[in-house]
Amino acid sequence: MKIAILKELWPNETRVAASPETVKKFVDLGLTVTVEKGAGAFAAIGDQDFKNAGATIAVNAVAALKGADIVLKVSRPMMAGEKKDELKAFSKGQILVCHMNALSEPKFVAAMAKAGVDGFAMELMPRITRAQSMDILSSQSNLAGYKAVLDASGHYGRAIPMMMTAAGTVPPARTFVMGVGVAGLQAIATAKRLGAIVTATDVRPATKEQVESLGGTFIAVEDEEFEKAQTAAGYAKEMSAAYKKKQATLIADHIAKQDIVICTALIPGRPAPQLINETMVKSMKPGSVVVDLAVEAGGNCAGAEFGQVVEKHGVTIIGHANTAGRVAEESSKLFSRNLFNFLSPYFDKKTKSLIFDPEDEIIHGTMITKSGAIIHPVLEKQSTAKKKTAAKKKKGG
Repeated sequence: MKIAILKELWPNETRVAASPETVKKFVDLGLTVTVEKGAGAFAAIGDQDFKNAGATIAVNAVAALKGADIVLKVSRPMMAGEKKDELKAFSKGQILVCHMNALSEPKFVAAMAKAGVDGFAMELMPRITRAQSMDILSSQSNLAGYKAVLDASGHYGRAIPMMMTAAGTVPPARTFVMGVGVAGLQAIATAKRLGAIVTATDVRPATKEQVESLGGTFIAVEDEEFEKAQTAAGYAKEMSAAYKKKQATLIADHIAKQDIVICTALIPGRPAPQLINETMVKSMKPGSVVVDLAVEAGGNCAGAEFGQVVEKHGVTIIGHANTAGRVAEESSKLFSRNLFNFLSPYFDKKTKSLIFDPEDEIIHGTMITKSGAIIHPVLEKQSTAKKKTAAKKKKGG
């Protein structure tokens, strides 16, 4: 079997879906690996590094894809109507494994099915113990949370830790983390290491203990709705308007006293909830910094601009695109390990092929398309509903 590793073409995408370590592991399993020329350039991984690990270097994507059974990418390939139609170079029956935003990009999913590509959306990896080493959201969010605090410190014009000097005492910066998932927990840990006074909030009750275990103080309206605000998969639920109002009042009072705020709140397949409105931004002290890690999904902070660092009402709002990619070498290594850990258990050494069990919870949760059809249960329902609506309109017309 042949694996193709393609260069990433999306703006701000600096990562690569393989590392010399994972190339060697795939080769040791008996697979052939071809890497597109320059694929690891932005992650400080050269073509020679891949060659030394046992890969062949292809001059372009078409050459890399020729004869490939499996295609690994970080972000989904572009399709017709976008900057470049990468999908047209794929062959029917090829397996694509990447982060494809499947729940929010139905046009791509439809195009992938039409091309006959069997797609696995790694962002839909089930939150189960067996899949932890395959979870790209966790590995990338961990680095994003770390980098967010460093980005904030770079724009913050004062010191982070308390300093005792002959000229007087420098007070520690107050850092507030909104959303205590993997990114939030790493942001808390990093801010504490830098010496900040850290508080954090989340709608999931289980996070309170996690925040406190890292030395932070938990801030939330802890009522009956709060106690039930977590899905079975561990994600945050959408809260009621009444709860949001109470929480907003609490946060508004708290945020006015903060120096640095890190926003990380995301809801899978939905726009990011706005946690900081313009009034809250205005209430913050001049020179304060907000880092919005949810800016790619619409943002948690009013005034955040995708891919930009802006100043609003004296507050610096950081909305970097692909924060994990700002630590490109490490994020690529972790991402590529996630992909290897996903594929290797399904590789049959006797037949030298991948054997996916559709009843396996991991396969059932991540497989989007198969043999030209959209098979993921969530997307299948959406597709069926759209067809019924279209047929009804046509009949009525």
